[in-house]
Amino acid sequence: MSICRFGYSPVNHICSFPKYPHKLVKFPSLPLSALSRSSSSTMEAPPEGYRRNVGICLINTHKKVFAASRLDIPNSWQMPQGGIDEGEDPRSAAIRELREETGVSSAEVIAEAPFWLTYDFPPKVRERLNIQWGTDWKGQAQKWFLFKFTGQDQEINLLGDGTEKPEFGEWSWISPEQVIDLAVDFKKPVYKEVLAAFAPHLQ
Repeated sequence: MSICRFGYSPVNHICSFPKYPHKLVKFPSLPLSALSRSSSSTMEAPPEGYRRNVGICLINTHKKVFAASRLDIPNSWQMPQGGIDEGEDPRSAAIRELREETGVSSAEVIAEAPFWLTYDFPPKVRERLNIQWGTDWKGQAQKWFLFKFTGQDQEINLLGDGTEKPEFGEWSWISPEQVIDLAVDFKKPVYKEVLAAFAPHLQ
């Protein structure tokens, strides 16, 4: 797969993950209306004790998903995400977080998961984050948005817009299956639901 480090490089170097099949594996489709029936983690409003958060699934014209490697967790890749500010609309938060983490402003929202999805922090992660944030969140409740990238790859810059500390070291356009495989274990269930919900746009 093509990987860029800290933004765009005119000559992308190629890396391969041998465990992935060369032919496209069709990802199962889950209608958004079924999301509320399929998982106990779905809800109309975020539960108490969870940090309100947005998740961003950014796809390009080839239906590949943007993912980036975390600087603080080796060999872990994820889609952009971030906290919702007090009084901020989730959609506005998603647009802001995408710009802050990737530098991308050339994108349009094409779908929204209608329910909040939660994941719990593992104990060590919870301890570290709550010290960092000065809170005691059990985990995060996320509202997910599907964005279509309308710009050029040169626009992507993991230094973001300069307002926040960089979180990622490399980025790539990859398949939904690869996104799940490369995610940390405690995020995999939410990723599976999100990508299943958005599957009609990924095929």
